[in-house]
Amino acid sequence: MATYNAIKYNVDYGGFAGSLMPLSTFTSDGSDATASFASGIDSTYKEYLFIYNNIHPETDGQFFTVNLRDGSTAYDASKTTTHFTAEHDEADSATGLAYKTGSDLANGTGIQRITDNVGNGNDECCSGLFRLYSPSSTTFVKHFMGVSNTYQNSDYSVNAFVGGYANTTSAIDGVQFKFASGEIQGGTIQMFGII
Repeated sequence: MATYNAIKYNVDYGGFAGSLMPLSTFTSDGSDATASFASGIDSTYKEYLFIYNNIHPETDGQFFTVNLRDGSTAYDASKTTTHFTAEHDEADSATGLAYKTGSDLANGTGIQRITDNVGNGNDECCSGLFRLYSPSSTTFVKHFMGVSNTYQNSDYSVNAFVGGYANTTSAIDGVQFKFASGEIQGGTIQMFGII
């Protein structure tokens, strides 16, 4: 992963002004099993933002996922989450709004799905953001939220929303993105600290 110089970007999101400090960037070389951010997540910032752009899978119809590390070497922090989607197909023949019971966790250590069925066609990918709050707290659980849009393998636009918390008072010190199966074959993920 390349590291940015500390250039501050002023932003206004959700009605709240803030400054983004670029910390690091993952750029796929076309054969990445995971995109791991194993350093730089500490008490320096109260919030970390990950922006992923044009993430393209090797294998068709894969979930793009995230997991968290809580001090060990494994990305297996216990999480309780919720997940829902809104979708519309290219033919304008189907729409939907659904809670995804197969994509949530109840104090589980497995991967958290953040997108649905990303297609591996030449023009198919997913983009979005993932926000992690107060990861260094040793008092409270660590909340997170994500929103994505996916060009699904069945020619749907799927807008996915996930939220939850890492159910631990240990600090979260690593974040890992990957597809449920196969490699990441394109795209970038940027990590920012928010002042």
